[in-house]
Amino acid sequence: MAKMNQVQFQAGMSLDQFMALYGEQAQCEEALERCRWPGGFACPHCGARRHYIVWHGKAKTFQCCACHRQSTLTGGTIFHSSKLPLTKWFQAMYFLTQAKNNVSALELKRLIGVCYRSAWRVKHKLLEVMAQREAGRQLEGRVEVDDAYLGGARPGGKRGRGSPNKVPFIAAVQTDADGRPQLAVFSQVKTFGRADVQAWAGAHLAASCVVVSDGLDCFTAVTGAGASHAPEVVGTKRKSSDMPCFKWINIVLGNLKTATSGTYHAFNFRKYAHRYLAEAQYRFNRRFDLSAILRRFLYAAAATGRRTEASLRLVDEDQR
Repeated sequence: MAKMNQVQFQAGMSLDQFMALYGEQAQCEEALERCRWPGGFACPHCGARRHYIVWHGKAKTFQCCACHRQSTLTGGTIFHSSKLPLTKWFQAMYFLTQAKNNVSALELKRLIGVCYRSAWRVKHKLLEVMAQREAGRQLEGRVEVDDAYLGGARPGGKRGRGSPNKVPFIAAVQTDADGRPQLAVFSQVKTFGRADVQAWAGAHLAASCVVVSDGLDCFTAVTGAGASHAPEVVGTKRKSSDMPCFKWINIVLGNLKTATSGTYHAFNFRKYAHRYLAEAQYRFNRRFDLSAILRRFLYAAAATGRRTEASLRLVDEDQR
């Protein structure tokens, strides 16, 4: 009998546990306040701590005794100006962090009971939190890398590498001394040219890295960022899937593509790929403790500034 994978079979946070902790609006507000101001309220404008509470109807505000400016609990965070109660946001965070694969905006709409546009807005704001948190991720030691594409042709559109909805990205997996995967990076790139690969390596690989790749010429550029390169030429008589040195990058990439294609059937990969890749990366890198991932995500959400829907829908020129 195969040995049980303790990571996959961990308990995580059950729905009953979630509801006991965050089932009421007051519980969510208290949890957010603890995460945003662990040492007690600090004025977002001047940093002073002395304050008093002012109520505007049911709305609680914090008035600073130093600068006399008022702040709300959600103001200046990813929850800024949201008309949804925090219970809906917490439910969305729960489903996005506990799911093994992905949760589409359409499914989220049904799970938390909001309209599709609200579900889309909530999902993309939370994905932006994940993207910001993972933006500076660096890998160390032995790292398996591969080139890959996300998306493909829409009905009636062009197929293959030239598809306008097919996005190139680099996948990298850090392994430990026992050969087990630890961390991953999934980064959208403009091309698989040497300049783009070197820029990617400078951002995401420590100088101590030994990069294991196939014979694709562009990966020689990692040496320009200080990493070592150990190419393994696949050739025509063998497949990378048969080579132990590529075991984990193949497994991780396969899981990512299966989860993506099984969840998202019609969306603009070229416009939003960086967020969907960040979603997969965020969950993978925190998979060892599913019971704590929601609490950690709440800290990240409280520290992420406001994002408007207009800004979420803009195409970042760096992602083109």
